[in-house]
Amino acid sequence: MPKVMITQQETTVFLGLGGNLGDPLAAFRRSRQKLIAHPAISDCHSSPLYQTPPIGGPADQPDYLNAALMLRTSLDPRALLAFCHSLETEEGRKRKEHWGARTLDIDLLFYAQQQLKEADIEIPHPRLMERHFVLLPLVALAPDYHHPQTGMSMQELLNRLPSAENIRMLTLNW
Repeated sequence: MPKVMITQQETTVFLGLGGNLGDPLAAFRRSRQKLIAHPAISDCHSSPLYQTPPIGGPADQPDYLNAALMLRTSLDPRALLAFCHSLETEEGRKRKEHWGARTLDIDLLFYAQQQLKEADIEIPHPRLMERHFVLLPLVALAPDYHHPQTGMSMQELLNRLPSAENIRMLTLNW
């Protein structure tokens, strides 16, 4: 178990979930339950579940399932990310290929309005503004949440993108 650093107060964070191998929905559900059960995490809300085509990476990957979570935590960003990586490992994630198929991917999208850029962590997530599969779930959770670098809301960021193609909302509740 990684060393856990706990801050004094809870912070609102957003996580992005993705997966296209095995049973990603089951992996999402198990991971959400483990996040909720963590003593330093509370108040977890889930976006709808989306089916999205793969972007980048090897050809012939299956479609992804994507969702987002909004939660409150007293974990610092590194401890939260380490916990998320442990959940990915528990679900059989193998980091073999950049943007390759995976059982579970959990990205730390926002940690309140904090900005952090280091070799092993970048907050906010550097490519979220260009990805429908991230912005659609974020808009469902918090359309008026503002990006700390651009000042734009999630809805405004989504509106700047071209129309989404081949993306389906599968269910509101999972």
